[in-house]
Amino acid sequence: MKRLIVIAAAVLVAGCATVDGWMGWTTLIDGGKGLENFDRLGDANWRVEDGAIVADKATDNSYLVTRESYRDFKIHAEFWADTATNSGVFIRVTDPKKVGSVSSYEVNIYDLRPGPEYGTGAIVGVAKVPVPTVYKAVGKWNTFDITAKGDNLVVVLNGVKTVDVMDNKFPQGRIALQYGMHGKVPGEIIKWRKVQVKPL
Repeated sequence: MKRLIVIAAAVLVAGCATVDGWMGWTTLIDGGKGLENFDRLGDANWRVEDGAIVADKATDNSYLVTRESYRDFKIHAEFWADTATNSGVFIRVTDPKKVGSVSSYEVNIYDLRPGPEYGTGAIVGVAKVPVPTVYKAVGKWNTFDITAKGDNLVVVLNGVKTVDVMDNKFPQGRIALQYGMHGKVPGEIIKWRKVQVKPL
């Protein structure tokens, strides 16, 4: 009898792991579902399209901002970017009404960024990537795995570590996903098909 209970418990745990991705993770976006988990800041045309949450038009930088605040955590995100996409994952956002690199850490997605040392895979104003950069997001599905634990910030793009830095400006805050401008014109499309967070 005890053996049957153990087997049943193991099957139940395995089933939960399959549904949730990884045990302990909270899914914010999955297959185009999840806009209800965010507050919108700005006028980007966020919508569900082809199994992803998508934006490709705005008059200024715009964001999807979580309602929860996080201190130490991991993020797993899957995204698709075009040539002139300007986007990113903003972490520890201290002011959810004024998202930016002055109020949070901006993990960038911007292959054509002026000042390429803070392009895709960098944390703007905090941690540079080499120039000319080998980190490109254009035209494919990419993964970000971001860890913020105390003062240590680590960014992994498509399985390659791009940033491992110590910084203590922003100890806690919300998470935001960006649709950004490319100069004075709207950037190209950004798609998010999965975003998960796990408190540490």
